[in-house]
Amino acid sequence: MYHEMTIAGLKRQLPLCQLNENLKIGAFVIFGDAELTVACASELLKKAPEFDYIITAEAKGIPLAHEMSRQSGKKYFVARKKPKLYMTGVFDAVVNSITTEGEQHLYLDTAEAEEIKGKRVIIADDVVSLGESLKAVQTLLEKAGANIVANMTILAEGDAASRDDIIYLERLPLFDNDGNAL
Repeated sequence: MYHEMTIAGLKRQLPLCQLNENLKIGAFVIFGDAELTVACASELLKKAPEFDYIITAEAKGIPLAHEMSRQSGKKYFVARKKPKLYMTGVFDAVVNSITTEGEQHLYLDTAEAEEIKGKRVIIADDVVSLGESLKAVQTLLEKAGANIVANMTILAEGDAASRDDIIYLERLPLFDNDGNAL
């Protein structure tokens, strides 16, 4: 089963995946889809307020943040899933994503935090569902003293589409077991 939708002017087929016994979600993966990544970045940047930096959570938002950075000329950062040896120090935030089992953490390098302190930052991601990853990145930015100017995503899934704190391109519905949009 697939859900066809138009995103940034491009038609895509999203496979429906079982989330739980009563619910399916449309799997949206921009990895490897350069055409879609470029188009989505362009459309999101048209909606963006003035900003200094972009940040995303590792991993699926990275191609989007990279392309938004390339098109805007603004640097981007990645909130990492694990501390790396090159980091000068770290602080973290807890995240419980619906697409990954168990508690996770996102980490920001203290050197990067110093660079974004007091700056206008956009949080970019591919899909916002419950908003747990978004909340974790917001926590990191608050700890860093950054000014969050926008939460931007390609797709707002389910109830996320009714939130007024997210700028998105398209609504992605949830689906019942027969593949009907809810």
